[in-house]
Amino acid sequence: MSYKCSRCKRDVTLDEYGGVRCPYCGHRVLLKERSRDIKEIDVE
Repeated sequence: MSYKCSRCKRDVTLDEYGGVRCPYCGHRVLLKERSRDIKEIDVE
């Protein structure tokens, strides 16, 4: 999973045992990056 730190804005990849913390600045709030794919829904 790809995340972005809300403080330093760097890309962060979490490993299973590292916990939820930015390895660059130590901040604990990470934002999950959303895909840029556009999904179309057919509504009838």
